[in-house]
Amino acid sequence: MIHIVKQGETLATISADYRVSLQRLYAANPGVSHLYVGQRIQIPGLPESNTIPFSVQISIRKRRLALYQNGKLMKIYPIAVGKMLTHTPTGEYVIVNRQMNPGGPYGVLWLSLSKQGYGIHGTNDPSSIGKAVSHGCVRMYNRDVLDLASIIPNGTRVIIGQ
Repeated sequence: MIHIVKQGETLATISADYRVSLQRLYAANPGVSHLYVGQRIQIPGLPESNTIPFSVQISIRKRRLALYQNGKLMKIYPIAVGKMLTHTPTGEYVIVNRQMNPGGPYGVLWLSLSKQGYGIHGTNDPSSIGKAVSHGCVRMYNRDVLDLASIIPNGTRVIIGQ
């Protein structure tokens, strides 16, 4: 997978965001020592986004997650988003890994985004769906996050907008 370097990123922050060791990141990008905005960095271990027919678009305002296949809308799921002070981060990310039964408030499944500390997950409080209540993550009904995860692979593009 290719990552396009953004303002303020370092190899260490990219490594953390994608949950890839710095050693693997350096090995996948020989000769890279200085980063610049717009630079293309190879992320080892994830498929190329352009080979995955699925994408996810999240609307914070509408509190919905839309799943697309080859650009065609497949499903829409209701979600919960971040509170006013802990906004859900807008931007373009990818699913980098997943964990079943992560414990805590994360319901039955956690899908990590390529922004460290953020993800799409189930919830142990289904009454929160449709509200702005999380610490920035995207919450889904447990059945919905399981359904979504059964369809999309790691490396799927996730676009979060207002």
